[in-house]
Amino acid sequence: MEFKDYYATLGLERSATQDEIKRAYRKLARKYHPDVSKEPEAEARFKDVAEAYEALHDPEKRAAYDAVGRGPAGGQDFAPPPGWASGFEFSGKDGGIGAGMDRSDFFEALFGRQASGARGPRAAAHAPGGDHHAKVQIALEDAFTGATRTITLRMPVADAQGRVVMQERKVEVAIPKGVRAGQHLRLAGQGGPGLGEGPAGDLYLEIVFKPHAVFRADGRDVYFDLPLAPWEAALGATVSAPTPTGKVELTIPPGSAVGRKLRLKGRGLPGDPPGDLYAVLTIALPAADTDTAKQAYAELARGFQQFNPRVEAAS
Repeated sequence: MEFKDYYATLGLERSATQDEIKRAYRKLARKYHPDVSKEPEAEARFKDVAEAYEALHDPEKRAAYDAVGRGPAGGQDFAPPPGWASGFEFSGKDGGIGAGMDRSDFFEALFGRQASGARGPRAAAHAPGGDHHAKVQIALEDAFTGATRTITLRMPVADAQGRVVMQERKVEVAIPKGVRAGQHLRLAGQGGPGLGEGPAGDLYLEIVFKPHAVFRADGRDVYFDLPLAPWEAALGATVSAPTPTGKVELTIPPGSAVGRKLRLKGRGLPGDPPGDLYAVLTIALPAADTDTAKQAYAELARGFQQFNPRVEAAS
């Protein structure tokens, strides 16, 4: 995705104060507002300015953005590290600057889409607390079996001097069997405190799977790469293959090509119906690092003198 340098968009240094952020936004918003501006691409510039202000004027969002680091120069591709947005807790309050606007993929990846039904504190003696939101990483195996885990959340708060500090808390989460990436878990009463006798808000946790050494999930379906020797792919074989719940014996049809997917029905994430597990075939070539291995490759070349991989690939 494209990295967004929100400070550069507002023409500010990263050390800018909240007042400087507000002044820069007001100046640029007047300059690029599509109803009055004659600047080229005014509407697009106005959206960029509004998104930058939405990210920086709120101490919670600014702390999360600053934690990402500087990244590449604005406009360049950005590959976020695993779990870059995980564990940040947001109160759900929104200044409304970007209300109704489409946010960039970068903004959504960092701050997430707030769960529907979010409540902000009301100006009343007794009012419900606001809903909070956070992304959390879990192991893919937990989605297969279900689990209870203790997760640490970090929430930016202002101290007595007005400085933003990170406040940690631990929550116990029951991870249901079959939970999918992107799904929200609701922890009732774990959000912001209510006013007076008002009930506490809820905490919504957006599920993200930790990177796995073998498996990758897509909805309820799960994929993994299965390396084969050339003769196993050509002649067929029965090989041992991993699954998230243990090894199985998998039959490889003769003439299997690289990229072929073999489906293990119902062995993906649990559900109604469950997902499928796909073995994506790859070819592993033995190294020609001994005289015996080199001789074997030479025999293979003599046996397939008419085979031209460039022609075969183009046909």
